[in-house]
Parts: sequence; structure tokens; C-alpha cells
Amino acid sequence: MIDLVASSQVMRAVILTGVFALVMLVSLLGSAAFARHANVRRNLRSLGGMDHVLEEASLATRNRDAWSRLVNRIESAGITLSDTREGELRKTLKAAGYASPAAPRIYSLLRLLLVLGLPAAFVLLVLAGGRQVSVIGLYLMGCFWAGVGLYVPLLFIRMRASRRREAIINGFPDCLDLMLICVESGYGMDAALDRVAREMALSHPHVSQLLTEATLRQRAGASREESLRLLAEDAGVDEVSSFSTLMIQSDKLGTSIATTLRVYSAEMRERRRMRAEEKAHRIPVLISIPLVTCMLPVMIGVLMLPAVIITIRKLIPAMTGGGA
Repeated sequence: MIDLVASSQVMRAVILTGVFALVMLVSLLGSAAFARHANVRRNLRSLGGMDHVLEEASLATRNRDAWSRLVNRIESAGITLSDTREGELRKTLKAAGYASPAAPRIYSLLRLLLVLGLPAAFVLLVLAGGRQVSVIGLYLMGCFWAGVGLYVPLLFIRMRASRRREAIINGFPDCLDLMLICVESGYGMDAALDRVAREMALSHPHVSQLLTEATLRQRAGASREESLRLLAEDAGVDEVSSFSTLMIQSDKLGTSIATTLRVYSAEMRERRRMRAEEKAHRIPVLISIPLVTCMLPVMIGVLMLPAVIITIRKLIPAMTGGGA
């Protein structure tokens, strides 16, 4: 049998084809089993996503409490960390997502540490490197790093506030759609806010946090009008402010909340589409800057180089009589 297989090319081809088919079948079965296992793990991870969010929130709370204790110890030692414009600073930090009462003092402490720490670190690096730097140069570089430590936290807060505002603007139309579905299903306004907040904890956490805080205020005894106004103040977004005003008016006048949500949701989606079109129309203008800066000189050089070479080799010698 072995001699027959060894001498026959057809038998060898059949056996090799069978082995190939067997390997492919095993590979397909293994990949299908692995895909099912990965799908199950993904579903379990999505189901446990809320626990993960809660764990992250608990960790953030512990870190905030640790910073608060540190600030209290520093102030108890006689060093005040209060800012002269604490109201504006608190509003800026709140727009960035830092709503803790101790947030302005923690921010002042971090700026103080950076203003003192960055120049000290620079001086230590210079001394450890053994480089000779003049006193004036050392002073100027220390002032530079102190300025960096003073303004970097402010830039970080502004950037974080801008990203939070953009996330709220992008996620709020989805929030309105879910709220419309809840209201049309028979939920009340308060129950709809609570349900949407729980549903959007993973997809849009900033919007979920705002709705959760509004729901907790109502449970604590605040009126619906007060909670909605505070919701608009916490968000710092015009769309959310308009939504709060519409909901308050609908509640006072007795109009249909579902109709109001449907109209305003369509309007917000239209605004989001217009913002996307605006960004798309800005792309040619933004692209023209690197084109003019980088590509235009190269193109001019490529087009002008042959003429310059011909001028140097033929025209200038002919004019000066060197070509003769």
C-alpha cells in the first residue's frame, strides 16, 4: 500500500488534499469555538460594565478625599489656599467636571507645587549634570519653568472643560431620544430621567452624571424646576439650558412633554449636522496652510530649477562672452 501511494501521483494528491481539508476543518472549528468564547466574554464584560464604572467612581472619590485631607492639613498649619476669584475658579472647575467643594483649594495647591517644584527640579538636574550655567541663565530658566507650572494647570482645566462640553453636546441628542421613548412608554418625567441616566452610564458618562445628579436632587426634596435649572448650570451648554427651559415651560403650561422632546431632539440633531458640515467646510482652509507652507516652495523650486540651470549654463556665459 505504501509502495502504491509512493509510486502514484494521484494517490499522493488525494492524501494531501484530505490532510489539507482535515486541517482546515479543525482550524474552522477552533476559530468558531474561540469566537463564541470571545463573544461570551464580551457580553459578560458589558454586563459588568456598571460595576466597573462604580469601582472607578469609588476610586475617584477616595482620591478626592485624600487630596481634601491634605489641603485641610496644610490650611490647619496656617497656609491659606483660597483664591481671590474663587467664584470664577469654582465655575471653571465645575465646567471641567470637578464639582467638589475642595476643588479650588486643591487646584491652588497643585499650581503652588508646580511653581516651586519645576524650577527646583531644573536646578537639581543642572547641578547633577555638572554643566556650568550662569546665575542669570539659571534665574531666567527658573522663571520660565515657574511660568509653565503656573499656566499648565489652567490650560489643562480649559482643555478638559472643552472636551466635557463637546461630549455633552454630542451625547445629548441620544439622551433626548431615549427620554422620548421612555415618556411615550408611560414613564413620568422623573422616572424617565432616572432610567436614561442608568442606560447612558457607559455610552455617555457625562450626560449620565448630569441626569443622575438632577434625579438625586429631586429625591432630596428639590422641585423639578430647581433641579432642571441646576442641571443647565452644571452642564454649561446652551443646548442643555434650552432643554431645561423647555421642560420647565411644558411643566408649567401643561403641554405634551413627548411633543416637546420630539421637536427639540430633531432640532439638536440638525444642529449637530450643521456643526459637522461647518467642520467639513473648514478642512480646505486648514489644509491650505500646510500646502502653502510646505508644498508650494517645493513646487516653485521644481518649476524654476530648470530655468535657473539653463540661465547659469548658457544665458550668462553668452551675455558675458564666455560661451564664445
